[in-house]
Amino acid sequence: MNSDDLGSFLRIAETMSLSAASRATGTPKSSLSRALFRLEREIGAKLFERGPHALRLTEAGRILLIHARRVVDDLNEATAALDGVTGQPRGVLKISAATTFAIGLVAPMLPHFLRDYPDLRVHLEAENRIVDLAREDVDVAIRIGAMADSDLIASKLGRIELWPCAGPACLLERGRPQTPQDLANHELLGWTDQPSIWRFTDNSKCEHRVSVNVRSVIPEPAVLQVVLESGGGVGRLPAFLAIPLIEQGRLVRLLPDYEAETVEVHAVYAAHRSLSSKVRVFIDALRAHMTG
Repeated sequence: MNSDDLGSFLRIAETMSLSAASRATGTPKSSLSRALFRLEREIGAKLFERGPHALRLTEAGRILLIHARRVVDDLNEATAALDGVTGQPRGVLKISAATTFAIGLVAPMLPHFLRDYPDLRVHLEAENRIVDLAREDVDVAIRIGAMADSDLIASKLGRIELWPCAGPACLLERGRPQTPQDLANHELLGWTDQPSIWRFTDNSKCEHRVSVNVRSVIPEPAVLQVVLESGGGVGRLPAFLAIPLIEQGRLVRLLPDYEAETVEVHAVYAAHRSLSSKVRVFIDALRAHMTG
């Protein structure tokens, strides 16, 4: 029984749709159909039945699913363990990151990374949701903020400063804040509608806390950036996103004499898998990129 065909069967069983499995894996539907046909021919039984809205596992499919998961997990762990011994990163590295951080953190380091590891291929998913690393066959995900308790292994990459920014037009109209408390004179934009605290530290290491009730909620920093550029108010952006816009004069960093709040960035991977060399070298390269 071919392990690649088993992997295709798993993806189909997890999504209950050839189309969804194709999108999740980047594999053509025709290839998944052929893999399914080969398995059914070898087993001598149908694995799925077509329902009105989705596929349904047959009894044979339910039995195979239990064993297929175990076989594929064992093969993945064996491959990861061998990679750790041989030290040769190869194959496909599947990465998940929120859109802004995929664009601003991961994408800029990929060309150099891929030149260093010619036997690696990267599949980067940029989407604003928390993926299930085990079920969706993702090798490593980038997570921002405090880590919740889970069965994932988290490797800290560094910290990102959140800079308060505004467009030049906004400052002409309302003036430039000189202290954190002056932010109350501006329309504040945030990533969430929950009341929050913006923290700043002055040169004397004294913390200033500003209670923030935002007028508009824009969860995606790359979208928030556009609103700020257009004079929509004051909002916080990750420093890596703000720096080029400030250098171009499209945004102004506010309160630069105060130390801005930071958030932690982690690379996470499933605890039940060994740390493969491809994941290890990616984490090392991204950490170096962030701190370099």
